[in-house]
Amino acid sequence: MAVVCGGSSAAVGAANSALDQVCESVGGSYVTPELCASALCYDAASPCRDARDYAAVATLAAGLLVRNGTATRDTVAVAAAAANATAGLKSCLQLYDGLLPALEWAAGSVAAGRAYGAARELMQATQFAQRACAGMVAGAEMPRENGGFVTMARVAHAVLSTSVPKTD
Repeated sequence: MAVVCGGSSAAVGAANSALDQVCESVGGSYVTPELCASALCYDAASPCRDARDYAAVATLAAGLLVRNGTATRDTVAVAAAAANATAGLKSCLQLYDGLLPALEWAAGSVAAGRAYGAARELMQATQFAQRACAGMVAGAEMPRENGGFVTMARVAHAVLSTSVPKTD
C-alpha cells in the first residue's frame, strides 16, 4: 500500500468546494490551506472534491490517516523483519500495531458523526508517533512513510479542530 500523503498543491484548484472551505478554515501555523488540500487530494483522480460538507471532509481526513498509518506500519513491519533490525525498530512497529485500532475507531466515529472530540484528541496524540519512533531507533534511518504519517495526522487533527459547523 502506498503512502497517501503529500501530494502537490495542484490539487488546490477548484474553489468553493466543501474541501476548500474546510482547508481555508484550518488556519494556524502548522497546517496551511495548501497543505490541507494537497494531503486530502493526494491523487488527481481522488474524489476528494466531491465531499459535500464538513462531515464528508472530516471522514475523508480520518480515513486517509488510517490508510497512511496502515501503509507506514506495513513499511516498518518489513524493515523490522530484516535480519539486522534493531529492537527500537521492532518497538516502533509495536507502537503502530497498537495505534491503528484506535485510529480505526476514530475514523468510524467521525464517519458516524459522533465522538469528534475524542477522535480529534487521538489524532493530536498520534502526531507524536513519528517522533517516538525516531527516538526508539536512536538515529537509525526510519522509512520515509513515518514522516508522511505525521503530516497526515497534523492535517486530520486540523480538520477536526476547525470551527466549521459539523452538520449541514
